[in-house]
Amino acid sequence: MWNHQFGKTGNFERRAFTAAIIIGLAGMGIAFAAPHATLPAAKAEETRSVWDGVYTEEQAKRGEPLYYRSCSSCHGDKLQGDESTNSPALTGPDFISDWNGATLDKLFSKIRLTMPRDRPSQVPAQDKIEILAYILSMNKFPAGKPELEQGDGLKEIRFEAKPAKSAGSGD
Repeated sequence: MWNHQFGKTGNFERRAFTAAIIIGLAGMGIAFAAPHATLPAAKAEETRSVWDGVYTEEQAKRGEPLYYRSCSSCHGDKLQGDESTNSPALTGPDFISDWNGATLDKLFSKIRLTMPRDRPSQVPAQDKIEILAYILSMNKFPAGKPELEQGDGLKEIRFEAKPAKSAGSGD
């Protein structure tokens, strides 16, 4: 095709220029994406599991009487649940299965916003975090050194049914 401005070679030059722009933009996209591509891996390193000792024994002990005062009338003294009140168990395979793969933020939000069913705003959020520590202890998740705290850190703690296999365990 003849182009009056560029002549016959103008098409080739325009195509080469367009290709160079596309390649350059693609390279810039890779350069900008590369730092972000490492974020999921870095985030994975920051993410913990309920198997990593995310609450203390003392915190679970503080949560026990709070649980009995605010939760046991529906969920039972042994966290077994009660079908007559449509209250699920807070221990055992069904509870573990229901929350498997979620973050503690999701579980805490459910407790914080909806429990106890008849008066969710009456129990302070700090008491509810202590109750969550007690629930974790009753599900045989190990205690650790850090206290479980409200906030964005709960988004980084996965609720897992089973502990992750360690790299060199051979399991």
